[in-house]
Amino acid sequence: MILILFSLVSLLFQTEKEVPGELLPFIPDGYQVLDHAAGDLNKDKLSDYLLILKKPNEAELSNAAEHPEPRPLLLLIRQKDGSLKLVTRNDNVVLCVDCGGVFGDPYAGMTIKNGYFSIEHYGGSNWRWERIITFKYDAKGKRWALHKDGTIRYQPSNEVGGQTILTTKDFGTVEFEKFDVYKESE
Repeated sequence: MILILFSLVSLLFQTEKEVPGELLPFIPDGYQVLDHAAGDLNKDKLSDYLLILKKPNEAELSNAAEHPEPRPLLLLIRQKDGSLKLVTRNDNVVLCVDCGGVFGDPYAGMTIKNGYFSIEHYGGSNWRWERIITFKYDAKGKRWALHKDGTIRYQPSNEVGGQTILTTKDFGTVEFEKFDVYKESE
């Protein structure tokens, strides 16, 4: 919870990150960068990128209940020659701009560490919620799969709440490309 609150404060006071030139070829027409992060996604000791895209007018296009506007998440892997390659994409990992309730945009940040990456969300109203979705690299399968999906719900005024942390024991193997943040966990 403290991590999410720190991320929110950081987002409020940060200026827009400059987009490295090597990411520009991966931004399709009609999109702009919501966020990006560098780190080792596939444990080869080379710096890769997560790139989250959005449409400039996403707030007008999105309807959280009926048609959430997608925010593509691209995994860009550094090749041995130093170039980047798009290896996978999922449009249903990052929640839509109006999916956060009265707090607005729920996107709170992302982290990369040692073959894992997490997407963080925060939102709500009287009842607040935080959700951190973590994927792990499988070197044998050369792919990323859902590792954990954690949600915390609470009322700040009276400390009522709870948390749910689902792992592969709960959902089995869910490949990155097939994960859908909008579907209820089974």
